[in-house]
Amino acid sequence: MHLRAALFDLDGTLLDSLRDIGAAMNHALATHGLPVHPLADYRRFVGEGVRVLVSRAVPPGLEDSHEPVLAAYKAFYAEHLLDHTHPYPGVREVLARLQDEGVKLAVLSNKPDAATRRLVEALLPEVRFGVVYGERAGVPRKPDPTAALGIAAELGVGPGDCAFIGDTAVDMDTARAAGMYGVGVTWGFRDVEELQAHGARALAHTADELLQALSSAPRAATRP
Repeated sequence: MHLRAALFDLDGTLLDSLRDIGAAMNHALATHGLPVHPLADYRRFVGEGVRVLVSRAVPPGLEDSHEPVLAAYKAFYAEHLLDHTHPYPGVREVLARLQDEGVKLAVLSNKPDAATRRLVEALLPEVRFGVVYGERAGVPRKPDPTAALGIAAELGVGPGDCAFIGDTAVDMDTARAAGMYGVGVTWGFRDVEELQAHGARALAHTADELLQALSSAPRAATRP
C-alpha cells in the first residue's frame, strides 16, 4: 500500500450516529416549542458543525432561538450520544487491517472535539489513532484544509501520502484542498452524486471496497 496515513471523518463514515443526533436536536426543538424533523432530514443537516446544524433545524426567522436550542442540544446529546450510535459494518476490520499494514490513522470531524473523542474512545477503543480531533476553537472547520494538514504534520506524513475518507461534499472538498486522496463512502449521510461532484477520487459502497480503494491507490494518485 502506497498510502502512509488515512484520515477519517466520524459521523456517517466510521459511526452511524444519525439517530442520536436527530433525537437530541428534536428534543431541543420541542423543549423550545419548535417543530421537530423526521430523522431523514438530518442526513442533510449534519456535516458542517453544530451551529450549522442548529441553523438548519430551526425555522427561518427565529434566529433568537439558536443559542437556547444549541444549549439544550448539547446538554441532551452529552447524555445520549451512545444510546444508538455504533460503527458501520466492517469498519473495525478495515481499521485493523490498515493498522496492521503500518498505515497511520486519524479522525477529523466537525463535531465538537469533546464529543468526537468520547465516541472514538468508547466505540473504537482497540484502534491506535495517532490523532483524534473534532471542532476546536481557533481552528477552521472542514472543508478548510488547516486541520487536515495539521494532522498530517503531526503524523509526520506529507499530505500527498494521505487519504481522506468521508461521506459528504465537505469531506471531499477537504481532501482536494489539502492535496489528499479523497475516498467517498456511500453508506453515510449523502449520495454518490454529491461525492462525485466534489471530486471523490474513489468510491466505496462497502468496507471491503474501501479497503480495496485504499490498497489500490496508485502512487501518482497520492501526489496530485
